[in-house]
Amino acid sequence: MALSLKNKRTKNIGVVIPDIVHHFFTTVFRGIEKYANQRGYNVIICISDESIEKEVINMEMLANGSIDGFILSLSAETQLKNDFNHLKELLNQGIPIVLFDRVTSEVECDKVILNDKEIAYEATNHFIKTGSKKIALVTTENYFNVSESRRDGYLLALKDNNLKVDENFILTLPYDMENDRLIKEFFQANKIDAVLCVNEIFAIQCMSIIQELGFNVPNDISIIGFTDGILSRFSVPRLSIVAQHGELMGERAAKLLIDRMEWVDEVEEPFKTEVINATLIKRGSSIN
Repeated sequence: MALSLKNKRTKNIGVVIPDIVHHFFTTVFRGIEKYANQRGYNVIICISDESIEKEVINMEMLANGSIDGFILSLSAETQLKNDFNHLKELLNQGIPIVLFDRVTSEVECDKVILNDKEIAYEATNHFIKTGSKKIALVTTENYFNVSESRRDGYLLALKDNNLKVDENFILTLPYDMENDRLIKEFFQANKIDAVLCVNEIFAIQCMSIIQELGFNVPNDISIIGFTDGILSRFSVPRLSIVAQHGELMGERAAKLLIDRMEWVDEVEEPFKTEVINATLIKRGSSIN
């Protein structure tokens, strides 16, 4: 504590995540905490609950002498409103920030992202290679940068395989609503043989409703989701997924932040964007 006071450093890192429902964010936090503790830092976590107001309040509270730097994933409202002034103000005050997963080009800082477009392309291509032609995408609004990238990968795979893009096969679900009715109507209205879901919860919801409607997974409809969480491992059949390596993403984000906070040279290191390569894991919900 005496050393921290002498150096005017708290040895605390603030982490702001959008929610704790998605398994991915909890694994990222685990990676951040594990690496930060090894470097002698404590971690304080806050939940924005997808609200820009909560995101701002949390960051203002922690920036008031409680932390040395931030790691965060942008809330839905922050991306929807395209308002990043609170981040820019903190950076101008000399408080370093690392963005992960949900990022923006509007803010100049270190970032850690997934190869979302490439892995969505690979997953869609896998469906095509195993005989699927009517491939759906279940996604969130396009202001989520990760959803937009995954959509781009899906569309490119269809194009490269000379498959027609049918906008009716793209289901956009609100992040803040119960979606069972929309999903059920979607699969009743469209004849589909495969579906790529941009997160684990959508994938499990879709699989449950597809089975309720009398379809067999994967013989009638194959499913791949994002995030290797508990739901995926214990679903029936077990869900084929895109492993996002959240713990590794958290470790990389913590390293980028701590290295920048401890940088001693007069010339500041250029900002970096590190890309984590996701892995497609084929299980029982897709024809392999």
